[in-house]
Amino acid sequence: MKHTAQLKNSRITYVDEGSGAPVVLLHGFCGSSAYWEEVIPLLAGKFRVIAPDLRGHGDSSAPTPAAGDTAREAEAGGAAQDAYPMEAFALDVRELLDVLAIDKAILLGHSLGGYVTLAFAEAYPERLAAFGLIHSTAYPDTEEGKINRIAGIRTIREQGISVFVEGLVPKLFAPDHLNSMPDKVQRALAIGRGTDPGAAAATQEGMRRRPDRNAVLQDAQVPVLLVSGGQDKIVPTEKTFSVEGDGVTCTLLVSSGHMSMYEAPEQLAEAIKAFAAQIQG
Repeated sequence: MKHTAQLKNSRITYVDEGSGAPVVLLHGFCGSSAYWEEVIPLLAGKFRVIAPDLRGHGDSSAPTPAAGDTAREAEAGGAAQDAYPMEAFALDVRELLDVLAIDKAILLGHSLGGYVTLAFAEAYPERLAAFGLIHSTAYPDTEEGKINRIAGIRTIREQGISVFVEGLVPKLFAPDHLNSMPDKVQRALAIGRGTDPGAAAATQEGMRRRPDRNAVLQDAQVPVLLVSGGQDKIVPTEKTFSVEGDGVTCTLLVSSGHMSMYEAPEQLAEAIKAFAAQIQG
């Protein structure tokens, strides 16, 4: 069942299931809380699982970017680009925790959600019992990646969100799974088409401008979970497993691409449960 919370600058829709220690799951770009639909039932028996639709995604509102969040670079066609910074997403998450009266949570983010998780960990470390990245990275975009973000913004604005998503989603799955999991690929496409186009463009710009946050991982004072897919063509394993330490757990899902929530939900849920159990213990 979905719920809605009115925050200061946005309206956030979220799933809230189960009971126990709170685990917050943040989806990836052009996704929604529905990305976790196969994982949530596997976790809700032991944890309170909260999965929001990030701003502009799913059923959440797409607020106008704040004036200070507008990039003034001329790279994207000579026009200022509206941006949703990762810090703005992180503030939404913090405000949602406030609404739900949750003091500390385990925060886990997939792809874009991982970038938001890192921004949250940097700004609000006292609100975390632990955090983790799922098919994500603390590194910023490469120069090539930044150029690709600009091209993506143009595609969204000139050709629409459906064309953009149809080019994106097949790259997220392991090549073998495009044929063996066609229903899951179609599900991800359907979810992606529901993304607000302006919000998708603003999110691309926010991701393009995000900084290197490896220091956030390295200096974390709480346990960290890093999950990578052995067949991930978007974020290679070495970009996810960028730090080591006694408090860092690295889990490789060998057969998964960028979408283990669909490609290996049982394995992902087991990794999360094992990590969270250590914290509870």
